[in-house]
Amino acid sequence: MNQATRPEPSWRPWHDDEPIRLGISSCLLGAKVRFDGGHKRDRYLTDVLGEWFQWVPVCPELDIGLGVPRPTIRLVQGENGPRLVEPKSGEDLTEKMASYSETKIDELMVKDLDGYILKRASPSCGMERVKVFGKGGMPSKDGVGIFARVLLEKWPNLPVEEEGRLNDPVLRERFIEHVFCRHRWRTLVRRGVSRRRLVEFHTAHKLVLRAHNEAGYRRLGRIVASAGSIPDEELYLRYEDEFHTVLQTRPTRKRHTNVLYHALGYLKRVLEPTEKQELLGLIEDYRNEMVPLIVPITLLRHHVARHDIDYLKGQLYLEPHPRELMLRNRV
Repeated sequence: MNQATRPEPSWRPWHDDEPIRLGISSCLLGAKVRFDGGHKRDRYLTDVLGEWFQWVPVCPELDIGLGVPRPTIRLVQGENGPRLVEPKSGEDLTEKMASYSETKIDELMVKDLDGYILKRASPSCGMERVKVFGKGGMPSKDGVGIFARVLLEKWPNLPVEEEGRLNDPVLRERFIEHVFCRHRWRTLVRRGVSRRRLVEFHTAHKLVLRAHNEAGYRRLGRIVASAGSIPDEELYLRYEDEFHTVLQTRPTRKRHTNVLYHALGYLKRVLEPTEKQELLGLIEDYRNEMVPLIVPITLLRHHVARHDIDYLKGQLYLEPHPRELMLRNRV
């Protein structure tokens, strides 16, 4: 089937014309804002994800008045936790950066981003394993950048990753899937969330959620079932919080396999014995790490379309994000 006649992807109707907007460390887009006047442009972000996302660039160090070029800054262990210090002058920038971060993130929350990509190892933007220098000068890699820490604390439901961690295919797929799921939720809210639409949203995401966390999926089901017994505003807030919590759990090969078998159950009465064996074989090949997830998914999509299985046609698990990104080709 060529591109012109391919059916609309299942994820598309859940989105509107509002761009999928992500915050990002400016240097990753090629802005020359690094301490040495350079940049850290990431071609995957600019050339691949840039086709789908609208970037909101931020450079905390530049924003607090540090010039380009500038002396290096680093995290130094203090009595009450890491401090952001300029070693050459001894200036402590912790409070200045923390205050800026609080204000800046409040501004970004008004924009209601769908995700954020941070620069790894940065004393301002690194989200994990940032060097913290002790009294002897030897660093430990257990710090979090000041801006990143405030971002993670103030906005726990926001999908956040570092560009370095996106080199891991599993982390990349999970992050981008979460970004698209968050945008779908925001689209639902913009269109006007109601109890009926919440049920439709939850139903479409059932297999996605089960691939992440079965217990969380069941908790979400109980929240949906509580409609009418709690105020609607509380219902939607509880669902949103739990929805993002579930999506932050890394999906596993075992959970994906369980979901694939669950989907197969809807096809067992319509497939020929040879077709069923072929699909079973590919699911087992995936379980045994012989093929990537896209292989059984592609055959499953084929049978779902051919036999017009309504429930599975509506499941975003089969295509939660653009196939052009090829995110499931390596997981």
